[in-house]
Amino acid sequence: MFKTNSSIIIGISKFISNFFNPLTSLLIYYVWFSVQNYTLKEATQIFLPILLITIIPISGWIFWNVKKGNYSNMDVSNRNERKSLYFFIAAAIIAYLFFDYFNNGNIDLVMIFLLILLLVMQLSNYFIKSSMHTAFNVFVAALFFAKSPVLGIFWLGIAVLVGITRIILKRHTVKEVFMGAIIAGVVSFIYLYANIVMSN
Repeated sequence: MFKTNSSIIIGISKFISNFFNPLTSLLIYYVWFSVQNYTLKEATQIFLPILLITIIPISGWIFWNVKKGNYSNMDVSNRNERKSLYFFIAAAIIAYLFFDYFNNGNIDLVMIFLLILLLVMQLSNYFIKSSMHTAFNVFVAALFFAKSPVLGIFWLGIAVLVGITRIILKRHTVKEVFMGAIIAGVVSFIYLYANIVMSN
């Protein structure tokens, strides 16, 4: 009876943790934002560079390293393995920021703050393996909150749920999940403040 319940909880936790990984959560936000603000043609023009310069290369990098045995899993939950992942993600975001600036004259605030979040996570990784799943979902909650407080609060609930699943699956300790949430909370607060200032 208890073993069956435990298996169900672990199964549900795996689904939630895998589905709401950082890339998927950001993708959901971008799709929602595009539907709300752009025509299909405009959304494609804006989203395609993000897809080609960041999402596909990062996913490919993780998959390739797992296949080569450099990463033990797709979560890259090993602290030492994360070092190269952080550098690769940072390089992809910087490449996109340069592309966007030189092609469109834009400074993408969301990508700037994603880079800041990533750099702080990278620094924290030398001391504690903060939960990327939790941190990125807290930041996505802030992105939603800037446009719709109801959706922001809803996504914050998802972030809490994701943090709990990371503990259940033993990918992170309670301390590591809290550290990821705190880092993302601070970065998200600054992002929301900057978003308000730039809107006025």
